[in-house]
Amino acid sequence: MVVLHTQASTSEVAHKKNRRKMAKKPARVAPAEGAEDLDMDEQPSAAPAEGSSAEEHHKTNWIDGDDEVMIDTDAAAPPPADAPAFPPLPASAQRSSLKSEIRRIPIPPHRMTPLKKDWVNIFSPLTEMLQLQVRMNVQRKCVEIRTSKHTKDIGAIQKGADFVKAYALGFDVNDSIALLRLDDLYLDSFEIKDVKTLHGDHLSRAIGRIAGQDGKTKFTIENASRTRIVLADTKIHILGSFQNIKIARDAIVSLILGSPPGKVYAGLRTVSARMRQRAL
Repeated sequence: MVVLHTQASTSEVAHKKNRRKMAKKPARVAPAEGAEDLDMDEQPSAAPAEGSSAEEHHKTNWIDGDDEVMIDTDAAAPPPADAPAFPPLPASAQRSSLKSEIRRIPIPPHRMTPLKKDWVNIFSPLTEMLQLQVRMNVQRKCVEIRTSKHTKDIGAIQKGADFVKAYALGFDVNDSIALLRLDDLYLDSFEIKDVKTLHGDHLSRAIGRIAGQDGKTKFTIENASRTRIVLADTKIHILGSFQNIKIARDAIVSLILGSPPGKVYAGLRTVSARMRQRAL
């Protein structure tokens, strides 16, 4: 019994000494007897690596699962059906069925006499080309245009209003009819005071520079820019395409600001030469 007691005490003392050595020395230099304890200590360090790999694996599985879900939704979607075919709308259905549209274009007093002379040339293209109804309201001093059941084009009433408005501003009937036949013609109006504030003789000289002697400058600008210009006191109206209106307006603005006509002619010659080259 005494021998067994002495052996147990020696083993406990040795185990305590081993623990003291492990605490003093690093894990790498631990004796062989404490290898089991080192393995136990190393297991927690390896656990995070395993956990990180498990998380990465879980993420990849989640992404794959997401792709599978997306694929499943696409696969489960019904096949696209053929687009329904509808017949085109007739011209009568495109216009308002409730009531006809009406436009009133006021006529200034100084254009009433020319309007009476050219009335046949004014209402004929409106009724024959655009199938509109036209009448002259003498009390209101305006021309009234209305659509009818025979009107086919939706923009016919707008074209007719532009045509009558151009004539009311002072353009010739033959020039105004171009608004009905062509789609890229516009009207542009501005005043001299919009460019520069002039009064008295300075304003009169500016108007004279635009018109020129016997209208020579105005005709030159019209022929070079392929536009039509109406000079009504301090108001200027230009009829033409967008690009041509810009050329004519730049020339008129230069004259208003005081440029001599010779300099404006030189600029117009250059511009007209470029326009001829582009046409070729």
